Amino acid sequence: MVVSLLLLIVELPEATNIKDKRRVVSGMKSRIQRKFRLSCAEVDLQDSLRFAQIGAAFVSNSKDFGEKVITEVIDFVEGNFPVTIHESQVYSEVYE
Repeated sequence: MVVSLLLLIVELPEATNIKDKRRVVSGMKSRIQRKFRLSCAEVDLQDSLRFAQIGAAFVSNSKDFGEKVITEVIDFVEGNFPVTIHESQVYSEVYE
């Protein structure tokens, strides 16, 4: 079993209040979960107005496939949401 992890820090330049931020982040999480069938949550920076930290995990039987899906998530976020990606970290852990 392989668990591929994503840590994503995004800036929301169009957010003028916390309600705008929550709307964008909530939509992002639900669309990622539906499209890629992975677990996703806002893991830090909840009190920040302009930044959000998103964590995602995907379980598969191949490190290459898991990292490919995670890379597709990054591309999906870049192309479909009004955010700027400041940092992305991808990590896979193999369990035997």
